[in-house]
Amino acid sequence: MEIMNICWYKDEDLAIYFDKEPEISVQYPKPNKNAPDVYQKPFRLEKSLKVWLFDYVNEHNFFFSIPLYYTWDGASIPRFFWRMLGSKTDNRFLIASLIHDVLCENHDYIDDDRYFSTIVFERLLYVSKVNFFTRWLMKHCVDNYQKFCGW
Repeated sequence: MEIMNICWYKDEDLAIYFDKEPEISVQYPKPNKNAPDVYQKPFRLEKSLKVWLFDYVNEHNFFFSIPLYYTWDGASIPRFFWRMLGSKTDNRFLIASLIHDVLCENHDYIDDDRYFSTIVFERLLYVSKVNFFTRWLMKHCVDNYQKFCGW
């Protein structure tokens, strides 16, 4: 197995490693490009990314790759809450929303463990220096939304 180069986060419960620093670009409408796609998913991963998650509590580790040019919408924060939390395109939310969106689209990457995906999301927000209240609120909103949607 390939060695991960960057320890993005580590504590006694969880570790998150990447093979390289994520490179993200913002897409914008261009001639001959389908503009609605760009507005719905404005962020694009410029290099493929390998991710290794260690769940020390349940003694599992998970390895997956995010493909080149993967696109996502940022954090799914309703516009009404932007003044309180920050907009869905806030730079502090990019890495957390990237990893969480990939995990939500691919439940099998983490053995269908919904709560683990929420913990990973919250810890990535912590690394991005999102304050405690905002992290707490986003974590619980994401977790409850996933329960409501059946995951």
